Amino acid sequence: MGADRGRLGRGRAVRVPVVLGTAALLLAGCASIPDSGDVEPVKASPRGGESQVRVYAVPPRAKAAPDEIVDGFLEAMTSDDPDFAMARKYLTDQRSKAWRPEAGTTVLRDAPAAAAPKQPGGTDPSGMTFQLYGDQIADVDGTHQYEQVAPVSYTGTIHLVQQNVGSEGKEWRIDDLPQGLVLGESDFQRNYRSVNKYYFASGESWLVADPVYIRQRIDPTTRMDPVTQAVKALLDGPTNWLKPVVDSPFPTGTALQKGTRTLEFDDRNGLKVPLNGKAAEAGHDQCRKMAAQLLFTLRDLTSTPVGRVELLANGSSLCVLDGDQAEEFAPDHSAGRADTPYFVDREGRLSLLTSGGDGSPEQSRVRGPFGDGTVKLDSVAVARDERRAAAVTNGSKSLYVAPVTSAGELGQPLVTSQGVAAKDRLSAPSWDGHGDLWVADRDPAKPRLLRLADGAGTPEEVTVDGLGGARVEALRVSADGVRIALLLSKDGRTTLQIGRVERHGSGADTEVSVVELQATAPQMDTVTAVSWAGPSRLVVVGKEAGGVQQVRYIQTDGSTSAGSVLPGLNQVTAIAAADDEQQPLIADSGDAGIVRLPTGANWQTVVPTGSSPIYPG
Repeated sequence: MGADRGRLGRGRAVRVPVVLGTAALLLAGCASIPDSGDVEPVKASPRGGESQVRVYAVPPRAKAAPDEIVDGFLEAMTSDDPDFAMARKYLTDQRSKAWRPEAGTTVLRDAPAAAAPKQPGGTDPSGMTFQLYGDQIADVDGTHQYEQVAPVSYTGTIHLVQQNVGSEGKEWRIDDLPQGLVLGESDFQRNYRSVNKYYFASGESWLVADPVYIRQRIDPTTRMDPVTQAVKALLDGPTNWLKPVVDSPFPTGTALQKGTRTLEFDDRNGLKVPLNGKAAEAGHDQCRKMAAQLLFTLRDLTSTPVGRVELLANGSSLCVLDGDQAEEFAPDHSAGRADTPYFVDREGRLSLLTSGGDGSPEQSRVRGPFGDGTVKLDSVAVARDERRAAAVTNGSKSLYVAPVTSAGELGQPLVTSQGVAAKDRLSAPSWDGHGDLWVADRDPAKPRLLRLADGAGTPEEVTVDGLGGARVEALRVSADGVRIALLLSKDGRTTLQIGRVERHGSGADTEVSVVELQATAPQMDTVTAVSWAGPSRLVVVGKEAGGVQQVRYIQTDGSTSAGSVLPGLNQVTAIAAADDEQQPLIADSGDAGIVRLPTGANWQTVVPTGSSPIYPG
C-alpha cells in the first residue's frame, strides 16, 4: 500500500495496515477481516518491499465522497487484483474500458499525494479535478524497461464526474486519469522484481543481459506467473536501448502457445516451453541458442540452477538443452575459468592473490616485465584470458602491454599522454570481451577515449555522443563488450553513465562509437570508483550530497534493491568485482590497504600496502 498515504481531504485518517497469518492487507473502505492468524501492526509498505505481503483491493463504498474515490483508486493500483477489477470500479464505464494499466509505471519516491480539489462550478462545472503530485524517480515503459531519473516533480490529474451506479443513483467516479500505474517506490518494490533477459551480442556467440521488471506474483493483466512473464518478455524482444547491439535467434513472430499462463518445473528442475508454430522454422543449432537464452533468463527466477529446457512447437519437441551445455554461451564467455584477483604491490609490481591451503590469501608476482620491476606501475588491467596485461606507468604518462605468463621485453609504449599532471594523463585501462583494450587520455588540451584492437597497434579514437563538455575520468567495459561504464567529470562533479558500444564494419575497418549515455546513479553527487559485478550489475563507490561515502550495488538501469548498500568502508579509491558474482569484492581502502569482502562476512585486510585491485577485464 502507499506508504504514508492516509485519507484525502479534510479529516483524512491515517490507516495502519496489519500483517495477518496469510500476510494479506486490505485496502480502502470497509471489508471483513479474517478471524484467524496473528495480528501485529507494521509500517505501510516497508521500504525495500516484502514479496510475502499480499494486498487485496476493495470496491468503493456507497455514496463515497470524491476524496474517498481518489484515495481508494490510488490504493487499488497497488494490488494484485486480476485485471485491476476493483480499481476499475472507481472508474466510469467508458474510462474503465480505455484505461491500460500495462502501458507503463511511473515510480515516485513516496506514494502519490493529491491536491485539494476544485469545487463544482467555475472552470470545472461538470465535476471535480484532483491534482496528483510527488517526486518521480523512475519510469517503466510498456516493454518493462526501467529508467531511473534524477528526482523531478511529477504532476498528473484525476477528474471525477457523477454517474448512475445501479440502484444507488448518482455516484462519483473517475472519468479521466493518467494511463498506466502511478506507484510509490515501496509499492513498486513490493510488486515488481528485476529479471535479466538474455540476447546474443551481435555477430557473437555469447549472451548479453537485458534487465527488465516483471510482477513478483501473478500479473494482474495477463494472469501469467513470474516464469511465464519472463519467457514472454524474452520473446517480445530486447529493450529499445539494447536492441541495436544484440540479436535474438527466435524466428520472427515466435510467441508462447496461445493460452499459456503457467510454466512449471519438473522434479529435476527441467522446463518444457510450448511455443507457437513460428518456432518450428528454427534449425537445431538455432534452437539450442534459443534454449540458452531461456536457461539464462530463468536462472534469476529459481533458487536452484535450471536443469534443462525443452522447446516445443505445436506440441512437438524442437530441441533440449541442459544447463551445463548452455555454459558455452555464458555472458562472460570464460568457459568455467575462475577469475583471479590482482593488485599492484608497494614496489609497483603486478601481483596476484591466491588462496593458501588453509584458505588464507597468498600473493605472488606475475612473470614478465610487469612483475620483475622493469617498470613501476600506476594502474593495470589484466586481459580476460589472463595471458597479457596493460599497465599505465611513468606518472600515468605511458601505456604498455606485456605478457604476464612468461618472460618478455617491455617494448615501446602504445599510448603516451601529453598531459602536464598525472591526473590529466591516462586513466586505468580496461579490456572488453572482444580482447580490445580501452583507455582514456585526460589531457585537457586533447581529451580522448581510445581503443586498441586486440590490445595492439595504433590506438583509435572512439567518439562518445552526449558528453556535453564532460571529461572521461575512468572507464570499465563489460565482459560482453556492448556496454561501457564511464565516470564523467564536469563542474566539480563526477557522475556515472552507461553507454552503448556500437561496432560497424569488420576487421581493420571496424568503426566503434559510444552512444546513448544513461545516468546510472543520479542520486549520487560524486562517484569515486566503479566495477562491473556480473552481467547487469555494477558496484559503485560514491556519496550523495552532504552524505558519507558508500559502497553499493546498482543495476545498469539505475535501479537498486534491498541490501544493495554494503558494509561501511572508508577512503575507498578503487574497487573490483569478478564476473562470477560469488567471488569476493576487493578494494583499496586507504590505511587498511587491499581488502576483500567474502560472502556473508565483513571486510578483511589481505595486503596491508598496495593499490589498483582488479579482476581480469
